[in-house]
Amino acid sequence: MADQLGKINFQGYQDLLAGRFGAARKEVKQGPAFGVDVAIASLPGGLAMATTSDPLSLIPSLGLQESAWLSVHLMANDMATTGFAPQYGQFVLNLPDTLSKNDFNTYWSFIDQYCQEIGVAITGGHTGFVQGQNSTFAGGGTLITIAKESEMLCSTGAQEGDVILVTKSSALTATAILGMSFPQTIKQKLGMEIYHSACEQFYQTSSLQDALCAAGTDEKFPEIHAMHDVTEGGVLGAIYEMLVASDKGGIVVDDLLPIGNTAGAIAQLFDLDPRYCVGAGSMIMACDRKKSDDLIKRLAEENILCTEVGRVTESISGIQIQKSGVTSPLVYLETDPYWAAYFNALTAGWK
Repeated sequence: MADQLGKINFQGYQDLLAGRFGAARKEVKQGPAFGVDVAIASLPGGLAMATTSDPLSLIPSLGLQESAWLSVHLMANDMATTGFAPQYGQFVLNLPDTLSKNDFNTYWSFIDQYCQEIGVAITGGHTGFVQGQNSTFAGGGTLITIAKESEMLCSTGAQEGDVILVTKSSALTATAILGMSFPQTIKQKLGMEIYHSACEQFYQTSSLQDALCAAGTDEKFPEIHAMHDVTEGGVLGAIYEMLVASDKGGIVVDDLLPIGNTAGAIAQLFDLDPRYCVGAGSMIMACDRKKSDDLIKRLAEENILCTEVGRVTESISGIQIQKSGVTSPLVYLETDPYWAAYFNALTAGWK
């Protein structure tokens, strides 16, 4: 396992975790599973509680404000797949002992600000400083939402015949972080415009607005059957995971996958395939094909690009990708190539 960077892969999950999830409780309607962003437990009165957890980021090369943004919004993206915004948050901070009081105040003030902006009440957690802690993951957090169970979505809900939609661009997170982490290299090799665009792109890494616009707020749109957050493994990995979670097959048209100019340029510089790189900020959606044009228009009115890239098929068809008219099985990468690219650039002395 030491040779695998990033989130544990599916085989690791099967070998080390699967089947060992504590007590079985009948109210748990959705527990841990491959390709699932949240847990859902039934509550009295037709309500349900959704929860999701993620590491908290503290990345010196990005900055304290940017780290706080990732800490809040990467969790919020997962919760957004239910069609609801997060409501409550628990934060466990295991901070490096070298972090100054002033820096902590700055970091936490942005955590507070971003939670306020999306309506999250911070309800507790744990805060401590740890000697020798030098990881960019400075603890973990959990977000909680309570809503009508009948209106909660899950990545397990894709239906045969649905169209597969992708918002924004592939590799949003990976290319934004690479651009901001190696500013001198980006400016020298790609120019100031790409560098500034990467910095602006960083704050597109929230998909909460995408999801709420798609699913509806005051009134829900029943044509949205499933959503899945694009994290490690990129757009193709997220599509694959949603289809597996839903026990469905699918066909993806490679030429239709959205890749923005900035993401494409930075990915090429780092020798990355943007389709497989961590892309928080994009949301994968399975939608009734008769209503997909309405959804694309609804998102466009909020200046959110949404692209139809394929369709959901029966499980026996498998998960396929079509390139230049040739169809073949979609390959699922167990390790996101972003990690190696980042550390290779550090080793090469890129600034």
